[in-house]
Amino acid sequence: MNSSCIIVTGGAGYIGSHTLIELLNNTSYRIISIDNFSNSSPSSYDRVKQLTSRDFETINLDLCNETELKKQLSGINNIEGIIHFAAFKSVPDSVADPVLYYHNNIESLNNILKFSQEKKISNFIFSSSCSVYGNADALPVTEETVLKKAESPYGHTKQIGEEIIEFFCKVNPWFNVVTLRYFNPVGAHMSGKTGESPITKPNNLVPIITQTAVGKNSLTVFGSDYDTRDGYCIRDYIHVTDIADAHVKALDYITQKKNRKNFSLFNLGTGNGVSVLEVIRSFERVSGKKLSYTVGDRRKGDVVAVYANNDLAKKELGWKPQYNLDDMMLSAWKWQLNLGGES
Repeated sequence: MNSSCIIVTGGAGYIGSHTLIELLNNTSYRIISIDNFSNSSPSSYDRVKQLTSRDFETINLDLCNETELKKQLSGINNIEGIIHFAAFKSVPDSVADPVLYYHNNIESLNNILKFSQEKKISNFIFSSSCSVYGNADALPVTEETVLKKAESPYGHTKQIGEEIIEFFCKVNPWFNVVTLRYFNPVGAHMSGKTGESPITKPNNLVPIITQTAVGKNSLTVFGSDYDTRDGYCIRDYIHVTDIADAHVKALDYITQKKNRKNFSLFNLGTGNGVSVLEVIRSFERVSGKKLSYTVGDRRKGDVVAVYANNDLAKKELGWKPQYNLDDMMLSAWKWQLNLGGES
């Protein structure tokens, strides 16, 4: 067993828990997960343990509480790196309560960076988002695409977070960061034994689709009059396990000193733009169920279309998405049936 330790913040969450699985199955690090269960459940950890052959440590902690952070983490030694997921992530919730989002997402980042500085933890992976691009002038977006005004407070917190980290890297040349801009993570573990399970009402499309299919939710598509091929918003949907795999590869990239600069930035997407309607059709295809949905007004904070150029991540990280849209929808459906099936 590697005596070095990796701290994963927000490890009980959707992407965090899938990344725990990949880390536990594919590395020898001692893994410590931090979460305060603000939008996740401890049961997520039980599912991770069922899908891996290794145990890991957990700490219940709100990273916005700097005093408690130092108290609980200062005794941990041999920390090789931190993977920082912990953040609020709902676009509509951020529009409704911007102050909450700025406080939580920025304060938690500042505190974990201060901790990294004090403990001289040199490797850091930051969870960012394609929302930083806003309504980009040209598609697909590359890492060099000029960022436009964020369409939501959530997207703005990710822009600010990236800037904070970049300035931090300039004054701490020993600090190595990989910032990963996720596009739209969807799906569940291919076993169907774990997946997205927010404790509040989901705002993301795919869990709403699967819940609607079992009669536990209703699907409203926000806007059908966009300037796109079918009038619906276009996104780059990517399987959550592909996102998780990228974190293992990013960790290797900086711990093995493959990075040429101490602030690296990568898009994580499939490179394909898919409309909301096409996602619905894919779900109907793999599940054999016809979905009932209504079309509503556009939703504040939503961009019209965004999808990735992922060439840089393929070249530098040696990463390539393995799963297609039907795989994403089938795994999400398996997970929904595992959660309790049809009502």
